Amino acid sequence: MIIGLTGGIASGKNESSKHFRSLGFFIIDADIISSTFITKNKLIFNKVLKICGEDILYLDGSLNKKKIANIIFLDDYKKRKIEKILHPLIISYIKKIIMVKKRRKILINAPLLFESGLNKICDKVVFIWVPNDIQISRSMLRDGKNIDEIQNIIRSQMPTWKKIDLSDFVINNTGSKTELKNIIDNLCKLLTC
Repeated sequence: MIIGLTGGIASGKNESSKHFRSLGFFIIDADIISSTFITKNKLIFNKVLKICGEDILYLDGSLNKKKIANIIFLDDYKKRKIEKILHPLIISYIKKIIMVKKRRKILINAPLLFESGLNKICDKVVFIWVPNDIQISRSMLRDGKNIDEIQNIIRSQMPTWKKIDLSDFVINNTGSKTELKNIIDNLCKLLTC
């Protein structure tokens, strides 16, 4: 079974992934794959640099991921150009991982699961939901982002209602970590994981 896990910023995707891992799932993190492609693949690095400009570089020539994120979340045109490069590579890479691992239980953690088309290779999709005020407060604490940055991220993604509509299951993550784990345990029982 391949489960796609998605949700907005600071909704609890990574915390949920950790618990799925403890239940025997092999976790594939699309954000880590994306970051690796950009930083380790010279061709992709140069394409992103051409789209975003040299402002995204530190003095040592390495990428400033925060600047890239700011550009992506503020400039829809550049975001689409980068996604057009990365999404097919990410999907292809994830398909290869799935074929090589041949695991019975796989979870793909991807904030842009629907936007990238990764949902098409999933048996079930789980959306982690929290209200915007919780997303904002969690992200401010965790990432040190300001309200404007967080709202730009939220606005740049597919609307929550649409992701909920496209998902097979929605987890309300407004409670404690223990409550989240219990919900995931119950979901796995339902799915006979």
